[in-house]
Amino acid sequence: MSSGIRILLAEDHTIVRNSMSMLLSSYGFVIAGEAETGQEAVEKALLLRPDIILLDITLPDIDGIEVTRSICASWPEAKILALTMHSEDLYLVPFLEAGGSGYVRKSAADRDVLSAIECIMKGGTFVAEDGVKTLLRMHSHAKNDSTVPGPEVLSERERMVLELTARGYTSREIGDQIGISPRTVETYRSRILVKLGLIHRYELVDYALQHKIIGTRPV
Repeated sequence: MSSGIRILLAEDHTIVRNSMSMLLSSYGFVIAGEAETGQEAVEKALLLRPDIILLDITLPDIDGIEVTRSICASWPEAKILALTMHSEDLYLVPFLEAGGSGYVRKSAADRDVLSAIECIMKGGTFVAEDGVKTLLRMHSHAKNDSTVPGPEVLSERERMVLELTARGYTSREIGDQIGISPRTVETYRSRILVKLGLIHRYELVDYALQHKIIGTRPV
């Protein structure tokens, strides 16, 4: 799985960056480039187009949330894995909402980074056990307080993907209609779930009906 996968490593601490580079190389990954600042991370991500961007959330000039948002605005298919010392409560949801694909604590990198990269490369979103608990707690709180966000939090493209998903179209059919790849459709769908505080794909149908994005349940 790891052979030939190209990784951009964005981390401002030299010791941590070198350690991660050694760890990733030992797994067979290729270090396509390194960045020490947020601006450098954005520039190199768009120039090198690596398979995975391993990104420290707290870079000196631009925080990782904004870096992620900037990269994904120009390259929606980007796969960005956060590598951070911070707990999931503070940064997880903003990072995923910005377009991130996974979240790994530095303290657990030896254990989780390989699984995270493999999950993301297959089109999934990786969140470790503590992060799952955070998402479930926030989801439960949102339902209890009836504070599920409205469709206005979605971009125009995300709303299109939501509508077509709720109408029962496959990722390939959606991609054909709006001119993107099936994998990009899945990326958009993952972001929609995060932004709306939903967990399961089937919840998108009920959401679309409740917010009058579609008028009838697809058959």
